[in-house]
Amino acid sequence: MNAPSFDHLQALSDHIGLFEHADHVAPRREHGYCTDDVARLLVVIAREPAPDREVRELGRTALRFLADAQGVDGRIRNRRTVDGRWIGPRTVEDCWGRSVWAFGTAAARAPEAWMRQSALAYFDHSVDQRSPWPRSMAFATLGAAEVLAMDPAHDRARLLMVDAVTTIGPPARDPDWPWPEPRLSYANAALAEALLAAGDLLGQSDVVDDGIAMLQWLLRRETVDTHLSPTPVGGAGPGDSAPAFDQQPIEVAAMADACDRAYRVTGDADWLAGIEMAARWFDGDNDAATPMWDPMTSGGYDGLHAWGPNLNQGAESTLALVSTLQHARHLSSMSN
Repeated sequence: MNAPSFDHLQALSDHIGLFEHADHVAPRREHGYCTDDVARLLVVIAREPAPDREVRELGRTALRFLADAQGVDGRIRNRRTVDGRWIGPRTVEDCWGRSVWAFGTAAARAPEAWMRQSALAYFDHSVDQRSPWPRSMAFATLGAAEVLAMDPAHDRARLLMVDAVTTIGPPARDPDWPWPEPRLSYANAALAEALLAAGDLLGQSDVVDDGIAMLQWLLRRETVDTHLSPTPVGGAGPGDSAPAFDQQPIEVAAMADACDRAYRVTGDADWLAGIEMAARWFDGDNDAATPMWDPMTSGGYDGLHAWGPNLNQGAESTLALVSTLQHARHLSSMSN
């Protein structure tokens, strides 16, 4: 199993942040930066058990970027140009949810005390906002879970999780389509993971059961033969079948995150198979039987088509690779 590498993420970054897109390996500076990606970057850096000096500096850059994105009301801007100008309003869309996730994770796990303290302050500044979008609330819940696990008396993190459970909703009653939405779209497993995290920390076993039921169904649906076949970029509904394309690495990373959470909440080692399948997907055990990362750069390919990968190595796909390999590394250490 390959160890997660930050080499390509460093190549995609400058003193402002992480460039969103790449033309093969070269950053497309003209497309600027995306807060969603920088938040993901801070999450994976905070998860690293022993980051080196360069990775720590990358984490500082990510935290500064997210702090600049935050407004006085705790909402977040998502787009920034190469010269540092922000574009568009501050919102409670995914960029808010992922920023809360990043702030919460850094507050609990960042390698330096000042980063943990600063991240908690920025988390507190955004935690009272609410989003009408289930995924945004799910991402924010994952940050709130980090804070609540660190500080069980943090009532505002607890309230966010309570509201997220309501926004996401329980599984549907249709046994053929128990998903709480009429279609699968993106980062689907994050909804189940948020219910697992919230139910566990709120002491609500019924919510844990809902998360388990959703994740079990999703993992079965996204398994073809013995490999992962994630929901394609256009989503999927009750009448759709797998495999379908193009497939995005973010779906694989979300599944690895959720299976890791399910294992930690339930202690059921069967969930570790989901992490193994996610890691193997990147190594070529997928619907096109082709590797989804470049061993020369440690960059992740941007999407999987029936005929092979999109060879551009952008931020989102590389972060998905790093996140999945972090889980796989932990799984490997457990078996040694």
